[in-house]
Amino acid sequence: MSRISPYGTWSSPITAAEVAAAGGGPQWLDVVGDEVWWAEARPGEQGRVALVRALPGGGTEDVLPAPWNVRNRLHEYGGRPWVVLGGGVVVFTHWADQRVYALSETGVAPLTPEPAEPQGVRYGDLLPGRPGEVFAVRERAVGPRPADIERELVAIAVAGGAERVLAASHHFLTAPKLSPDGRHAAWFGWDHPAMPWDGTELCVAPVAEDGSFGPHRVLAGGPDVSVCQVEWETPSALLALLDPDGWWNLHRIGLDGSVANLAPVERELGGPLWKVGSRWFVPLGGGRHAVLASGRLAVLDEAAGSVTPVAGELTAWSSTGFAAHGAGIAGVAGGPVREAAVVHVAPDGSVTDLSPQPELPAAYLPTPEEHVLTAASVPVVLYRPANPDHAAPDGELPPLLVHVHGGPTGQHLPMLSLELAYFTSRGIAVAAVNYGGSTGFGRAYRERLREQWGVVDVEDCVAVADALVAAGLADGDRLAIRGGSAGGFTAAASLTTTKTYRAGTVMYPVLDLAGWTGEEGDTHDFESRYLDGLVGPLPDARQRYLERSPLANSASLAGPVLFQQGLEDKICPPEQADRFVAGLAGRGIPYAYQRFPGEQHGFRQATTIVATLEAELSFYGQVFGFETPGVARLELSR
Repeated sequence: MSRISPYGTWSSPITAAEVAAAGGGPQWLDVVGDEVWWAEARPGEQGRVALVRALPGGGTEDVLPAPWNVRNRLHEYGGRPWVVLGGGVVVFTHWADQRVYALSETGVAPLTPEPAEPQGVRYGDLLPGRPGEVFAVRERAVGPRPADIERELVAIAVAGGAERVLAASHHFLTAPKLSPDGRHAAWFGWDHPAMPWDGTELCVAPVAEDGSFGPHRVLAGGPDVSVCQVEWETPSALLALLDPDGWWNLHRIGLDGSVANLAPVERELGGPLWKVGSRWFVPLGGGRHAVLASGRLAVLDEAAGSVTPVAGELTAWSSTGFAAHGAGIAGVAGGPVREAAVVHVAPDGSVTDLSPQPELPAAYLPTPEEHVLTAASVPVVLYRPANPDHAAPDGELPPLLVHVHGGPTGQHLPMLSLELAYFTSRGIAVAAVNYGGSTGFGRAYRERLREQWGVVDVEDCVAVADALVAAGLADGDRLAIRGGSAGGFTAAASLTTTKTYRAGTVMYPVLDLAGWTGEEGDTHDFESRYLDGLVGPLPDARQRYLERSPLANSASLAGPVLFQQGLEDKICPPEQADRFVAGLAGRGIPYAYQRFPGEQHGFRQATTIVATLEAELSFYGQVFGFETPGVARLELSR
């Protein structure tokens, strides 16, 4: 029998510790021989990323023991951090010093020199090169500002010795891929102020007998065409995802310059290249290709010109975990009733788990509902409260958290999230908004945010909240907004420019737009010109930067706010949150500020995840006036 209890007060078996234990998850999956290997984040090991392989008889084992941390800082978001070469040599990047190492039968040995400055040289997007070599992107600091970075394509010899510089066609690069005959190499790159989803160029260069690259030529792409993945099909043809018609589709590109769309569809078969080395398609042979269509697995058939969904129960595939395995596909995927895990999908569509699945209390898990709301047709994934032990009093409506994904060039896919279930199982609804600028809906929808960041995203989130209140699905007097990174900016911008929300949680945010540019601020190189497209180029748009910055509008803060920040964050450094919070002291608005040593952009350590979730729940309880049993009370300042 369910107990009648107000929303927000429900007791739940989904604890913050359980959320933390499941955090991180698998990434950077590939197939080695007939085995599936992947990198796996370990919150309980201070966020270490382990390299893991699935055992033939079931279960897994670590390929590299602690303290090896298979992760890198390429573009700060990281690139493919491991590869296995001929002879079984495992080459990987190690987080602590950003050097490249090799694991062989004699143990682990460094392949790159110790940098003069700690983490002053980074490597990523590791790929097989010529025999005895691994190809990578190398980035080096060349000046005092975080945006003073130089990148080159390099070959690193497994036997040791100096790195060979191969090319430097653009400011940003992906590692080169050798053609089947070894006579050509292909990569793509882009330059400021473009982001990779704005415009990239697909480059091909001849490879000489000594392994050096000749002058490159551009085969596809341009200022308004984005290439997000390229693979060799034959010595004279490549397969690439690009969007000349406004949708990332799969194309065949010949060295003679020919370009053919293999199945023209108004669907996104690619995505934003936040992490270099991501994959959205895998050739299966016979004119068939596995593709990720807006996060869902499908098979593209060239002969039929079709894209057919497969394994529909998996609604959220990761572009960092996707490879052919036997006659099927191995990857990292989740769905409405399962968090992301390593799976194998057979040709008949049947799914087998390759990584351990936690026992989850199914009755306490929300079912993600996909809706399209508001006049702007904004997609939203709604998670309603779910708990068999409790029912709300008649007539009561639940509090609502508007969840804003990061990016802002990102997407929230309809899958189970224990982080969100932590709230829904306690009687708090969550609406994850794919506001204008989100990916998965074509270039035109993505570019709704061009020069409109802080306007369109804020308006779309408000419109979704208003629509859910009007539909009787949320309490209009108990609305809050939460987000991290770019989502933290939208949350803070919403709290300082609208009166829709009673409160908000702002995690590792952008708060001062001008202070987050390469010319005037302290952000990293990859995003240092991002705001040229999102807000407008400086100096012409300077007034717009000021008008939309939450720091400049802090006097208009609508209500209580909780800030959460990692102190080693190089993407959104803590200085901006420090300044915002300092201005709140003595103003009478309740606030709290949690600062976490050892955390970067996003929270990876179990203790941090527990502390942030419990604090957030206590915060909402105090603002909305409900008890939060079993959770320590967060102390609010004024």
